[in-house]
Amino acid sequence: MLLRTTALALLFANCAYFAWSQGLLAPLGLAPESAREPQRLAQQIRPEALRVTPVAPEPAPSAPVAPVPPAAPASQAEASTPAIPAATCLQAGPLDNTQAEGLRRALAAGGVPTAAWALEPIAPPDRWIVYMGRYTDADALEKKRAELRALRVDTAPITQAALAPGLSLGVFSTQESASEHLAQLTRRGVRTARVVPEHREPSSVRLRLPAADAALREQVQGLLAGRPLAPC
Repeated sequence: MLLRTTALALLFANCAYFAWSQGLLAPLGLAPESAREPQRLAQQIRPEALRVTPVAPEPAPSAPVAPVPPAAPASQAEASTPAIPAATCLQAGPLDNTQAEGLRRALAAGGVPTAAWALEPIAPPDRWIVYMGRYTDADALEKKRAELRALRVDTAPITQAALAPGLSLGVFSTQESASEHLAQLTRRGVRTARVVPEHREPSSVRLRLPAADAALREQVQGLLAGRPLAPC
């Protein structure tokens, strides 16, 4: 009986609390305080006049501006600019004797100043000779030739005046090749030969313009029959 009474009491209390919390007992003056506080709305002054204004974003920091270097003095600016040569050394060739003589006449007839051009000899590159000599006379030369013939060594007469009369045992384009040939002849019994340079005489010429401006270049180019002018 007591347990039943307690359960009914708890049920009645829960129902009473629910009715009170939901405001069902407000007509009896039993209701919780409202959390909406309507009295605060009554205290507002013209709420319809309020406007929300967006805040402008802060400008991003600008990149630092590099300082402008001061202008260089006129003398320094001129020194830093490479000078353009007013005249250039030019040349054309090789020309044989007949071509050189024809060009010489054409330059003179065209009024090209003689100081503006020159025909320079072109010497062939030196060669190297395995050489024997000089001999006092033709008999001494023939005797040495016979000795070399017995050793089966080929010889040829020397045409260079500074080395005649003498014998050539071989002509080579480099000193190393001539020295190697001399070593072979020494092993075969040749004793007095040596390597000497052979200076050959010029066989052609080239036209040289030491200081040719544009006008001189154009004038001379027309006299070269298609041969190009090239830098010296």
